[in-house]
Amino acid sequence: MKAFDTALVSRVCLLELANGGRVELPAARWAGPPGAGDELLLSRCTGPTLDIGCGPGRLTAELIARGVRALGVDVSRTAVRLTRERGGLALRRDVFERVPGEGRWQHVLLADGNIGIGGDPVKLLRRVARLLAPDGRALVELEPPGQHVRRDHVRVNGGAWIPWAWLGVDALDEIARASGFHVAWQGVHGQRHFTELAR
Repeated sequence: MKAFDTALVSRVCLLELANGGRVELPAARWAGPPGAGDELLLSRCTGPTLDIGCGPGRLTAELIARGVRALGVDVSRTAVRLTRERGGLALRRDVFERVPGEGRWQHVLLADGNIGIGGDPVKLLRRVARLLAPDGRALVELEPPGQHVRRDHVRVNGGAWIPWAWLGVDALDEIARASGFHVAWQGVHGQRHFTELAR
């Protein structure tokens, strides 16, 4: 994760795909204040919220500033440090390991493509289900229409290869059902697409 740490500090995040493709990720947006698209997620977080893959903490810190209990988790030491510097709470943690408050979170955030963590959206959402309270909701950012589920190995700025996935709007119902969820809400802001999943 050292390459990702460097990307967070430099705000230059180049994602390389195993198939040879390259995508520049919006690291500068992650480091900035929450935008109008983020507000679609933030406004739905009315209770304790776990921000998975919190990055530099713009969502975690904003929720705390609004008086919402929130915790960010990220495998990057730099992400955790930056989140804390912004006034957020964060732990260096792999979401598939033990996480504080398991089974009691009202909301879980998977913003900025973090539904791809681990390379298997169904496995990740089933893990999210165990983190949520019985009436909790998952808030997920999706790829635009015209895309289904895509899996690959990726690396950031020449770092280690890791499995990753992309979940498109067109595959949402299928993946939600396979994970034990149903779609409760969908929203769009510009090119960003969001959903709220309930059990």
